[in-house]
Amino acid sequence: MSSPTDVLERYAHLWEEPDVLPRWIIWRADAGETFVFDRHLNIPVDVDDTSLAEVLRQMREAGAPETDSYPGRRCG
Repeated sequence: MSSPTDVLERYAHLWEEPDVLPRWIIWRADAGETFVFDRHLNIPVDVDDTSLAEVLRQMREAGAPETDSYPGRRCG
């Protein structure tokens, strides 16, 4: 007889992180600032202040991931 854990194992791919993470992430940094972060270049994307709210809205609508943690690689 299989346990509930064994049954759930076959669905694990539904909540695991993908092998390739998305390039652009919404990063909610300290002090209430939100940035679009480019994981390939390892820097925030320069989005002008007047467009930022709409860019973020469209990214969220498209399902872009969001994080409070620094989404980039260590520098150096």
